[in-house]
Amino acid sequence: MKRALITGITGQDGSYLAELLLGKGYEVHGIVRRASTGNTDRLRVETDMVGVSSPDRLHLHFGDLNDGMALSRLVHEVRPDEIYNLGAMSHVQVSFDMPEYTASTNGGGTIRLLEAIRSAKLDCRFYQASTSEMFGLTVPPQNEHSPFHPRSPYGSSKVFAHWCTINYREAYGLFAVSGILFNHESPRRGDNFVTRKVSRAVARIKAGLQDELLLGNLDAMRDWGYAPEYVEGMWLMLQHETPEDFVLATGTGTTVRDFVDTAFSHAGLDWTEHVRQDPRYERPAEVHALIGDTSKAHTLLGWKAQTHAEDLARIMVDADVALLSSIDRPV
Repeated sequence: MKRALITGITGQDGSYLAELLLGKGYEVHGIVRRASTGNTDRLRVETDMVGVSSPDRLHLHFGDLNDGMALSRLVHEVRPDEIYNLGAMSHVQVSFDMPEYTASTNGGGTIRLLEAIRSAKLDCRFYQASTSEMFGLTVPPQNEHSPFHPRSPYGSSKVFAHWCTINYREAYGLFAVSGILFNHESPRRGDNFVTRKVSRAVARIKAGLQDELLLGNLDAMRDWGYAPEYVEGMWLMLQHETPEDFVLATGTGTTVRDFVDTAFSHAGLDWTEHVRQDPRYERPAEVHALIGDTSKAHTLLGWKAQTHAEDLARIMVDADVALLSSIDRPV
């Protein structure tokens, strides 16, 4: 039985990855930050879906990417065959407000994990969650050889983590890879990300609970895919014969405006009657267009995105409409 350790296991990607690995027979260990309120709701869904209870093959440990001693202890104790570093301060806008924390968590956290593997002399495979935000102003389409030009503390911290992963691969012979994933969404996306913000607003407006949605730059173009497909790509990278970095994307760009139009239209609504632009939601330095070239992943891993932005918008709206209808609301 293979053993995997996942940072960020309670997030969107971590929960889908846990489900995938449990389904493949893995013993899964996840790092959870201590919080005053519960933050494992996504994991309850996953274990129910695959019929696995926590005492069997899913084990959660308190820890934090900013605590090197705790990370080192966990790596020594668990001795995983695979480590997936998905934990991060992942909100681009918030990274401008918390640049030091973002750098320590995303950049320093990756170094702490890599050092824990090295010091334990552990024969394991390491996956680093890189991001299309590293490309920033680079002209699309972007691939594994495109130059980086990040436009936020988040993107900059991820560039540092990306190159540290390459450095440890080259300097110490670690099987360490980076997955440069373009935007990938799902009904489990956090409420403060634009796609989920849109789908939740559509459901609430449809139900008469909300009338207006405030958004930032509607002309920003992103390559939006479906998160469950992308975690399959993460796993495939660690099964590849050699440690290499891969871009995962759909290859298609969609503006925020077009995503909004599809989401509202799916619910029979006219977005122009409800959506307002608000400068407060615009970034200090904008990333205009991110579109990925996944030729390498398709050729070497056999991976290809199946779900594109229009289908994704409909999936997320349907899920939020269903979620809202399942909640008891006062009359």
